[in-house]
Amino acid sequence: MSPTTLPAAGPEHGHVTFLGAGPGDPGLLTLRAVEALANADVLVAEHEVLDVVRTHARPGVSVVNTDTDPSSDPNPGAGTPQQAVVDGASTTAGAPAARDAAHLVMEAARGGRRVVRAVSGDPGLDAYAAEEMLACAAAGVPFEVVPGIATAVGVPAYAGVPLRDSQGADVRFVDARTASDRCWTEVGASDGTVVVSTTLDSVAAAAGELVSAGRKPDTPMTVTVAGTTTRQRTWCATLGTIAQTLKQAKVLPSPDGGRTVIAVVGERSAAAQRDQLSWFESKPLFGWRVLVPRTKEQAASLSDQLRSYGAVPHEVPTIAVEPPRTPQQMERAVKGLVTGRYEWIAFTSVNAVKAVREKFEEYGLDARAFAGIKVAAVGEQTAKALIAFGVKPDLVPSGEQSAAGLLEDWPPYDPVFDPIDRVFLPRADIATETLVAGLIELGWEVDDVTAYRTVRASPPPADTREAIKGGGFDAVLFTSSSTVRNLVGIAGKPHNVTVIACIGPATAKTAEEHGLRVDVMAPEPSVHKLAEALADFGMKRRAAALEAGDPVTRPSERRPGARRRRAT
Repeated sequence: MSPTTLPAAGPEHGHVTFLGAGPGDPGLLTLRAVEALANADVLVAEHEVLDVVRTHARPGVSVVNTDTDPSSDPNPGAGTPQQAVVDGASTTAGAPAARDAAHLVMEAARGGRRVVRAVSGDPGLDAYAAEEMLACAAAGVPFEVVPGIATAVGVPAYAGVPLRDSQGADVRFVDARTASDRCWTEVGASDGTVVVSTTLDSVAAAAGELVSAGRKPDTPMTVTVAGTTTRQRTWCATLGTIAQTLKQAKVLPSPDGGRTVIAVVGERSAAAQRDQLSWFESKPLFGWRVLVPRTKEQAASLSDQLRSYGAVPHEVPTIAVEPPRTPQQMERAVKGLVTGRYEWIAFTSVNAVKAVREKFEEYGLDARAFAGIKVAAVGEQTAKALIAFGVKPDLVPSGEQSAAGLLEDWPPYDPVFDPIDRVFLPRADIATETLVAGLIELGWEVDDVTAYRTVRASPPPADTREAIKGGGFDAVLFTSSSTVRNLVGIAGKPHNVTVIACIGPATAKTAEEHGLRVDVMAPEPSVHKLAEALADFGMKRRAAALEAGDPVTRPSERRPGARRRRAT
């Protein structure tokens, strides 16, 4: 058996995987962790850890939240287990009589179920994981350990704070909440790097302990909150000035003072080095909330691209796709594909691919029905949807990814080489006539078929509408004129501090007609070029602030009262 092969669960006791979820970034989960989550029957974790791991759990998994519920428990410290589910198809684990996590885990493992007990950081550094493992061992419940990236190591790496250099200095790790006087004395006497896990409102006290133990007040110190997430913030100071630094930054006092932070003390955390090594917080759109007016399916690759720039994408569908009112025309065209009626089929959108695919499945057909037919796709995303269907397009625009770009590369009809002169064009009910007219001009007959209808989507939730109108979003990406009209129609006009990015001149004109100031335009009509253009805008904005000696802020922080409400 491979070291990473999942062991079989016992028929009575099941099996428990103690899994390190890392410091907060879901991308830091190990491959082994993702494998264990995909095979879990029950997932046991605290709320914040659930947010990191639950996307990798299979539908139907039982999820047990070990957090306390302060609204229902008069004694929050007792640890009353709460329940949560991954989705509507999920089931809930039976509520055990025992109130501690170890009994929760063993109860969940009964009946041969696979249990994943996920903890923040690494299980080896978790204060209670070892006790839970011992409880499993005593009860005869088999278990394994999947290490994760320790918070005390991962957070400094994301903050651009190296813990060691070529001189190999000593590194000490301290949990300020449990550190003894002897521990403070030892790290105070050392000249190595000290990594302190503490809370935001206890940072100054921890710094005072180190100074009292012998560290110089001018020793550099960095403090990072919400490390490895897009809410991450880092402050550079010294042991003697950290309290004043946090006060001047209006971070303290704060109702969020109990949040965990990682503080790094030592010469390796000097501000001069961090200016060069802060790779994460210096991303061009770091922390920006970007509104993407598309469905999750349409926006998947775009949202991933935005995340790579440090942004937090928020998908809001502005249109809904529905079947055509009269499906007979589409049915005849699909049958014509099989009987050899067409030389070409041209797909102008991902939705067109989806509509044809669904009709194929209805008739029990698959990608083999395209044999002998030439396939065209209007752009990269449509081509990817076809490839996922098992069809490699014969023609994708070499230049502009649009109907005009497709026509530039489309061959004219040649009666010698083309035995059939007909093109099947499945498209939306509101599509323009550009492609049809162009194909006819090239000598082709076109069956222009409504494959789907686009209708305005339902309004987003109230908090999203308020964020759009109130300046809670830093930017919005408009990928067509219809997304402008529909977003304004269902949610209202974006606030004037929000950066407006448009995919092309026609979309920009529509935005301006609705009273919006267009700040960014894609150099070519591609959603990925649009995201690149927004990232370039953010990078230039950041560089200008640094050159002027101003703090780097997000656009949404320019609205009245935003700095006061800014989350720490």
